[in-house]
Amino acid sequence: MFNIFLITHIVTGVICLISGVIAMSSKKKRGKHTYSGEIYHWAYVLVFISAVVMSIVHWQESAYLFYIGIISYALALLGFLSSKIRWKNWLGSHIGGMLGSYIGIVTATIVVNVPKIPVLNELPPLWFWLLPTIIGTPFIFRVGNKYKPRRSNI
Repeated sequence: MFNIFLITHIVTGVICLISGVIAMSSKKKRGKHTYSGEIYHWAYVLVFISAVVMSIVHWQESAYLFYIGIISYALALLGFLSSKIRWKNWLGSHIGGMLGSYIGIVTATIVVNVPKIPVLNELPPLWFWLLPTIIGTPFIFRVGNKYKPRRSNI
């Protein structure tokens, strides 16, 4: 049973990584951006569920998956719902939530897999926990500023 969750987690994680790049790199309008964003969100739901189940089953060695899963999916849900409900200043929540959740899934992918990669596994693990956030956070601000509502000079 654990292997079913693991396979689901890996497959939907790859789908998130790919669909996230497609959503980020496509024009921000209905079509490719919204379609890949929908795929990203619903695949993330399965990544989240499988991460929570696997972390509970192997709590001693995988508790961190639980916390990454909760925080990352909360960000994905914020980004997804803000684009659906479109509350005041929804675009900032959408950008921050979606890009923040992407940083989370990249971080989890790296942290889980780097110990298996020669040379990289000799570097301090903290680097791999922090590097996606250090690299990704400026992108959140850059994209947020690009799509920030313009003030009128009235």
